[in-house]
Amino acid sequence: MDPKYLNLLMIIVMFAVVLGLGYAALNFYLTKKLKEGNERMQTIAAKIREGANAFIFYEYKIVAIIAACVAVVLGLFIAWEAGIAFLLGAVMSATAGFIGMKIATYANVRVTNAANESRNIGKTLKVAFRGGSVMGLCVAGFALLGAIIVYCCFGWAEGMINVNGATAAEIVVENTNPITQQTYNLSIVLSGYALGCSIIALFNRVGGGIYTKAADMGADLVGKTEAHIPEDDPRNPATIADNVGDNVGDVAGLGADLLESYIGAIMATVILAIEVFVHTTNFTSAVLLQKMILFPMLFAGIGLIGCVIGISYPLLKPKLSDNPHMELNLATWISAGVTLVGGCLLSIFMFKDVVAEELKAAKFVIGPVTPWVCAAIGVIAGILIGIVSEYYTSYDYKPTKGIANASKEGAALTITQGMATGMISCMIPVVILGVAIFASFALGGMFGVGCGAMGMLSFVAATVSVDTYGPISDNAGGIAEMSGLDEDVRAITDKLDSVGNTTAAIGKGFAIGSAALATLSMMSSYLFAGGLVQEMQNGMDIFLNIVRGDIIVGAILGAAIPFLFSGMLINAVAKAARKMVEEVRRQFRDNPKILTGEEDPDSKQCITISSQGALRQMIVPAVVAIAIPVVCGFIFGAGFVGGILIGATLSAIMLAIYTGNAGGAWDNAKKYIESGGVEGVKKGEEGYDAVHDAAVVGDTVGDPLKDTVGPSLDILIKIMSTISLVCVVVFSHWNLMSAVGLTF
Repeated sequence: MDPKYLNLLMIIVMFAVVLGLGYAALNFYLTKKLKEGNERMQTIAAKIREGANAFIFYEYKIVAIIAACVAVVLGLFIAWEAGIAFLLGAVMSATAGFIGMKIATYANVRVTNAANESRNIGKTLKVAFRGGSVMGLCVAGFALLGAIIVYCCFGWAEGMINVNGATAAEIVVENTNPITQQTYNLSIVLSGYALGCSIIALFNRVGGGIYTKAADMGADLVGKTEAHIPEDDPRNPATIADNVGDNVGDVAGLGADLLESYIGAIMATVILAIEVFVHTTNFTSAVLLQKMILFPMLFAGIGLIGCVIGISYPLLKPKLSDNPHMELNLATWISAGVTLVGGCLLSIFMFKDVVAEELKAAKFVIGPVTPWVCAAIGVIAGILIGIVSEYYTSYDYKPTKGIANASKEGAALTITQGMATGMISCMIPVVILGVAIFASFALGGMFGVGCGAMGMLSFVAATVSVDTYGPISDNAGGIAEMSGLDEDVRAITDKLDSVGNTTAAIGKGFAIGSAALATLSMMSSYLFAGGLVQEMQNGMDIFLNIVRGDIIVGAILGAAIPFLFSGMLINAVAKAARKMVEEVRRQFRDNPKILTGEEDPDSKQCITISSQGALRQMIVPAVVAIAIPVVCGFIFGAGFVGGILIGATLSAIMLAIYTGNAGGAWDNAKKYIESGGVEGVKKGEEGYDAVHDAAVVGDTVGDPLKDTVGPSLDILIKIMSTISLVCVVVFSHWNLMSAVGLTF
C-alpha cells in the first residue's frame, strides 16, 4: 500500500476511532457519576444488572466455543488470515455489545432519578441519550478499529496489496491454501472479519430477542390481561426479567446487529472493488484500485467524526426542549449533514487526479464525485424508509390509530388490522430501495450500490445512540413503577419510551435497507469468486442465469429459508413464553399475598426461565443460517448457492419490513389506548379493560415479530452472503455434483 494513502487512512480513521471511543468512555464515566436515587430504586436496578450480566456471560461462553470452531475451520480450509480476522471481528462486536449493555444497566436507574428530581423531559432525555451514546460510539469505534487492524496487518504488512505491480495478479496478491490448494486474496480476509461480526450479531439478536420477548409476553399475558395489574407492576414476577431483556436484547443485540450491518456494508464495497479488479481486463489502474479500497473506510471515519459532532448537540445544549423527537432528529440530521459534506470533499480529493478513461473503466459515470453521490443516495433512501416506517408505526398517524380503534371490536380485528398495515407498509420502502439501487448502479455500477449501503450506515453511531436511548427509557419507566414513584415520573419516561419505539422502527428501516444493498454487493463478489461471471465487452457486466435448473431451484429454496428461520424464532419465543406464563400463574396461585403486595414475587426464577429458554433455543436457528449455504454449496455447487442468496434476499426484505412495522404498530396502538387517544375509551371507565386487553394481545403477537424476527432477518441474509463468499473458493471446485459429473 502506498505510504501516502496509508498515512491518510491512519490519520483520518485512527483519529475518528480514538475520538469516538474516547467520547464513549467520557460519557460512560459521566453517566455513572450521576445519582441512582433511593434505596428501593438501587435494589431494583441491581437485580436488573445482575440478571443482564449473568445472561451475557453465559451467552458469550457458548458463542466463544462456536466461534473458535468456525475460526479453526476457516484457518485450515480457507486461509489462516481469514480465521484470525474472523476472531477479531467477533471480539470487536462482542466488546461493543457488552459495554453498551453495561452502560444501559447503569443509565436506566439514573434516568428514573433524573425524571423524579427534575420533573423535566429535556433534562431526563439528556441522561438517557448520554447513556445511549456510549453504545452508538462503541459500535462505530470498535468496528473501525478492527477493520483498520485487518487493513494494516494483512493488506499492508503482509503485502496483499502491492502497489508496484502492473497487473491484477501482482497488485492484489493471491496466496494459496496448502491444504485445498485454492488461491485467495484480501477479499477473503475481509470477508472473514465481516463474518466474525455477523456471528456475534446473530447470536446476540436471536438470544437476546428470545429472552426479552419471552419475559415481555409472560409479563403481559398474565399481569395485564389476567390479573389486570399495570405494566412493570412490582407484584409481577416477570417484570424484572422483562427489564433485563431490554438490556440484553434491545441494547446488546441492537448494537451487535448494527455493527454487523455497518462493517458488512463497508467490507462488501471494498471486496467488490477487489473482485472487479481481479476478474476484469480493462480495469488496470493500481492507483484507482487502492483509492476504491480505502474510500469506504475513510468515508466511515468521517462519518464517525460527524456523529461525535451530532451527538454532542443534545448533550452540550444548555436546555433541551420538551420535544424529544425533535431533539433526537436534530442530532441525527447534524451527524448525517457533516458526514455528507465531509464525504463530498473526500471523494473530490481522492479521485480528482484519476484520468477520465480509468474512471470510465470503473463505471464512475459522473467523475470523481460518483462514490459520494451514490453514498448520498443511500443516505436519502435510508431517511425516506425511516419516514415511511414512522408513518406506519407512530400513533400520530392514521394506520396505528386504525389498529387502536379496531381494538374496540376485540383482539381478532386488532390482529387482522395490524397484519394488513404491516403488509401494506412493504410497498413504499421496496420502491425506495429499487430506485436507490437503480440510481446507484446507473452512476457507479455495483461499487456504487455498495457505496449506497455504506452511506445508509455512515452515521451509524448517531442512529444507534438514538435507538439505544429507547430501551434505557423503557427500563427507567419500569424502575419508576416498581419503586412506587408518582405518575408524573412515569409520564416522562413513557413519553421518552414512546418516541424510542418510533426511532427504533426507523433504525430497523436503515438496517434492512443497507442489508439489501450490501447483500447485492456481496452477491456480485460471490459471482466473481465462484466463476459465475459472463464478461462482456466493457469488462464489468455480470449475470446470473436465474432460469438455469440449479439456480432456479436454489432461488425457490432460498425464498423459503427466511420463513423457516422466522418460524423457528417465533416457536422459540413461544416455548420460553409458555414456561414464563406458567411460572407467573403458579406464583399468583400458590401465594395470594403477592397480588396484595404483602410479599415480593420470586423474580429470579423468571430470569432463569428466560435465560435457559434463550440459550437453548438460539443455537439451532443460528446454525441453520450458517450451515444451509455451506452444505448446499458442497453438494450442488456455486450456482445453486447463488440462487439461494437471491431467493433469500428477496423474501427476507419483505418479511423484515412487514414484521418490524406490524409489530411496532401493534405496540404503539396499545400505547395510544393507554394515553387516552381513542374516543370513548378512558382508563378507569367501563369497557376500557376489554379494549386494552385486545390491544395487549395484538402487542403480544407483534413482540416476537418486531424485536426477534425482523431484526434477525437482515443479519440472516448478510451472514449467508458472507459465509458463501468465504467458502465459494473451495466449493466452486469441490462439490458432489462436479464429482459425479453432473453439470448445468
